[in-house]
Amino acid sequence: MLNHDVKKERKDLYAPKAGEFAIVEVPEMRFLMVDGHGDPNTAPAYTEAVEALYTTSYTVRALAKARLEKVHTVAPLEGLWSADDWEVFRTREKSAWDWTMMIAQPDWITGDLVDDALKTAEKKAAYKKKELPALERIRFAPYAEGRSVQILHRGPYDDEGPTLRRLHDEFLPAQGLEPIGRHHEIYLSDPRKTEPAKLRTILRQPVTDAG
Repeated sequence: MLNHDVKKERKDLYAPKAGEFAIVEVPEMRFLMVDGHGDPNTAPAYTEAVEALYTTSYTVRALAKARLEKVHTVAPLEGLWSADDWEVFRTREKSAWDWTMMIAQPDWITGDLVDDALKTAEKKAAYKKKELPALERIRFAPYAEGRSVQILHRGPYDDEGPTLRRLHDEFLPAQGLEPIGRHHEIYLSDPRKTEPAKLRTILRQPVTDAG
């Protein structure tokens, strides 16, 4: 039984080179998603969202293996970030951030299977007397970015500012591009187990022709 791993099968999207901007074409993909607002370090809704996403993703994986005889590696956590004022990302004013946390799903995962996974996760949580309030906020939806610029950032999340400034102030103007849509981050490292200096995060920005 072959194992599907999006990080290996789409290295163009999930394994960019560190320190180098790359223009990529991102196809429509389907995700489990949870929307929220506020500082990810302090907002309970963020922690609840991430826990619910992983719980559901692993339940989806188990059901897909049992019913479809297909196996996949649970994809990394991703986040879409936005705010009324772009400057809050450079200044790291996290309380002003809107976010959508999400985990990609293989093409063969259906809405019905996700619905069953959510019901299964709810039953298990109730049996274990564990609260997973964000389960009811999970949605399964497509997301398409198209042409985007991305780069692999190594180091703490709060050190992303200079890279984002280079992207928006130097690289995009030089390429005749301008940003559209939401800032996208893909977390290749587990911050609970990785030293901040060794964190690996893909920074991605959808773009269009300037003007």
